[in-house]
Amino acid sequence: MNKKLGNIFKGDKVIWMVFFFLCMVSVIEVFSASSELTYKSGSYLAPIFKHIGILFVGVFFMVVTLNIKCKYFKIVTPLLLIVSLLSLLFVLFFGQSTNGANRWISLFGIQFQPSEIAKGALILATAQILSATQTEHGADRAAFKYILLVCAFIVPFILVENLSTAALLCFVIFLMMIIGRVPMSQLGKLMGTVMLFAVVGFGAIMLLGTDRAKEQTANVSTEVVKKQEKQEGAAFKILHRMDTWKARIDKFTDDTPVPPEKVDLDKDAQVAYANIAIASSNVLGKGPGNSVERDFLSQAFSDFIYAIIIEEMGLIGAFIVAFLYVILLFRTGRIAKQCANSFPAFLAMGLALLLVTQAMFNMGVAVGWLPVTGQPLPLVSKGGTSSIINCVYIGVILSISRSAKKRDSEPAIGLATNNEKINSNN
Repeated sequence: MNKKLGNIFKGDKVIWMVFFFLCMVSVIEVFSASSELTYKSGSYLAPIFKHIGILFVGVFFMVVTLNIKCKYFKIVTPLLLIVSLLSLLFVLFFGQSTNGANRWISLFGIQFQPSEIAKGALILATAQILSATQTEHGADRAAFKYILLVCAFIVPFILVENLSTAALLCFVIFLMMIIGRVPMSQLGKLMGTVMLFAVVGFGAIMLLGTDRAKEQTANVSTEVVKKQEKQEGAAFKILHRMDTWKARIDKFTDDTPVPPEKVDLDKDAQVAYANIAIASSNVLGKGPGNSVERDFLSQAFSDFIYAIIIEEMGLIGAFIVAFLYVILLFRTGRIAKQCANSFPAFLAMGLALLLVTQAMFNMGVAVGWLPVTGQPLPLVSKGGTSSIINCVYIGVILSISRSAKKRDSEPAIGLATNNEKINSNN
């Protein structure tokens, strides 16, 4: 029995434990936070059964992935880049709209976001470029150009519809270049250029974007607003997300104190109810399943699930969940440090940084430190293909922990064994 379980749960046991605990938190909190879905579906158990089913599918693909030797991940990189580019182009013009953004493709009744595939493809490509250009003094200067070239074909199409995802992905790529020892002079120039574009982009958003809530507050008629929407829809088909970005910036930067009796729960429902959930949690929380704000907080089971975790599990439970991601990052760092070859090390760190950075961003939004975006909490929030793909990322890390050649593994006296020869190609 133990041998059979060992054949399934291969790889680093700490990563497995972190994954298991995050899944347990996910099942409990999604079940608690899905009151809105149970009301719409008319079934108390249907949403959580669906979520558990998706997690089982994710675990299946994770087990399949961890049994693939890490050297084979290089082979799928060109294919994933092509699929990512084509799917991002398709979703830009023909994708299904959710909350004003065309992010979804429906295939055989299954919805998925091409950006989720594109993130993994770009991490793979960056890891491969960094590993191929490593020298004794760090990455060759050409690596910087190759990485920017690949990003230029992927990131802009993500940015148009999902600014936060594009920003997080670029941040992770930048961290990978630091880990890959790309010359600091190149990274410094990149930071300066990014800051310049950020200032220009911020100015464009504030000038061209329209905060609809402010217009209505200023007594602009609904007919005028609708007319402006139609005009801008014709003139700015690609940049229609500027309105959403400006509204979020205005809301986040507005520090005007608002008395409790004047809080507009219709306009600022997510932030208001998230704050109420956190403020009423105390240290130990109300206990699993006892959330009150889940019935009022939109996307309580997804974007704002961390607020529900704080409300039900208290500050201690919130800290434990955050600490699980920290363990995931540091344990992956240890796995990467043990790799004898650079590609699996860069790939493992890139995927761990992707998951942990997104998690920290989601937590920052939930507690009001960052502006509201649509970033779910990885491996915890209710999701579809995103949850499955996150499980695949964990499977890749487990595969690297299991199959990558280790630094301390040296061939015995004489010729290397066949297994060592195979592992040396990882």
